[in-house]
Amino acid sequence: MTFGSPTVGEILAERYQLEQHVNDDSAGRQVWRGIDVILRRPVAVVLRYPGGDSAAEMLQAAVDASRVIHPNLVGVYDAIDEGSRAYVVREWVEGESLRELVSTDGPLDPARATAIAHSIADALAAVHATGMVHGNVHPGTTLIGDDGRVVLADARADSADNVEGDIRAIGGILYFALTGHWPHSEVGNSALPDANRDANGSPAAPRQIRAGVPAYLDDLTMDLLDTRVAVPEADSLTAELARLDASAEEDYEDAGPLRFTQSATTEPVRSTRKIILGVAALVVIAVIGLVFGIQAISDSGNSSPSTTTEAGAGSNTGGSTDDTQAPAPEPKKIPLTADMVRIVDPPDGGRDDTGEAKYTVDGDDETAWETQRFKQANFGNFKPGMGVLIDLGTARKLSEVQVEMSQPGVTMDIRTGTDDFGDTSAGDQKIMDTYKRLGDTETVTDGNRKVFSVFDPDQTYRYVLVFLTKLPAADEGGGFKVSVQEISVFGY
Repeated sequence: MTFGSPTVGEILAERYQLEQHVNDDSAGRQVWRGIDVILRRPVAVVLRYPGGDSAAEMLQAAVDASRVIHPNLVGVYDAIDEGSRAYVVREWVEGESLRELVSTDGPLDPARATAIAHSIADALAAVHATGMVHGNVHPGTTLIGDDGRVVLADARADSADNVEGDIRAIGGILYFALTGHWPHSEVGNSALPDANRDANGSPAAPRQIRAGVPAYLDDLTMDLLDTRVAVPEADSLTAELARLDASAEEDYEDAGPLRFTQSATTEPVRSTRKIILGVAALVVIAVIGLVFGIQAISDSGNSSPSTTTEAGAGSNTGGSTDDTQAPAPEPKKIPLTADMVRIVDPPDGGRDDTGEAKYTVDGDDETAWETQRFKQANFGNFKPGMGVLIDLGTARKLSEVQVEMSQPGVTMDIRTGTDDFGDTSAGDQKIMDTYKRLGDTETVTDGNRKVFSVFDPDQTYRYVLVFLTKLPAADEGGGFKVSVQEISVFGY
């Protein structure tokens, strides 16, 4: 067995030689290109630290995925737990992920976006047919080979994942391919640009962001994202995307309306969202007619001559006649400086970390606020935790906070309050007494980056506390500690 950080040329399990560190995936796991020295074929090696119980779900998902053979799923060859680390060995796909493709070339044309979504839906139909769930469908696990093959990689299902989540993720794949933005709340784990959202947090439709998106493809994408609209089964969605994919070869001629054909019936299922909009439109027309009818009756009894205007004189000449809704504003990264952050270290702490908060906003991943080494993961019996307090200077609407750390396994949350009560032990204690946690529960991070999208779009915030309540085991030397390398705040 091998231990510690992997190195180029290292051979794992006496078989898999590491050739190149490619990147870290959305869960903070290292992805390496390697060689199976026995079969002499390229492989991908996905490593997670530590192994043991914390890697059980990853390993079990790999075992399950290895049982499904499909041209749009990567082959899984091996799953090994060494205790200090665990790794999955899978097929190496020569190409790039959808995330990399869109980041480099920009949003895709509708035909290619449809073809990619079709391939992913087909892969999920095979997974779901076995009774399993993938649980990790996003642009980073959607791989496009140099030969044009589209495959889905790295299943990571846990108890919280379900079939509906997989299907709605296909809507996310379409949305990302068409716009370059990720519409789901779990954007944070992969650091993808968030969707443009309205005041209620709903993403703007692709057609509001870019021209040339066919109406029915736009409708399909938004219906898959809308939790009020029931999702089709994977095989039904695959059939619909196959129909649209075939239409795309003829420039989408005669694509027709959406028609999800469920397993038990061939009856077309109409979009609930369209029905709601249609009924709403009829209600509006009826109300307008009633208003004008009443006005006409009132005017008939008025002996004063009606006033006429020239053509267009009664129109709103100060506005546009285009009824297309403008895209929602895109959240931007808020610049943070050293004087806007400080360490919060509630009593029984020695306040030894004072001054290190500046390293979390200096834009340098090589510098960090490194916590002291603690004997217990929860800091001790009398210490609730530690954190970084951010003073934005003025109240503003926020979309998310991104936190980059040296390792996963940190229990943390986001809190907010009305004031900074002073950089003293007493001030920190008052923050503990008055600040409220946003979101229902604390979060245990499963990667080196965590994104919190817990802010009310109708509220404004000035003081934001990134608070750590439990630490992971130290890489060496025993005890518990972590380094917070960078904190980014996004808002409007």
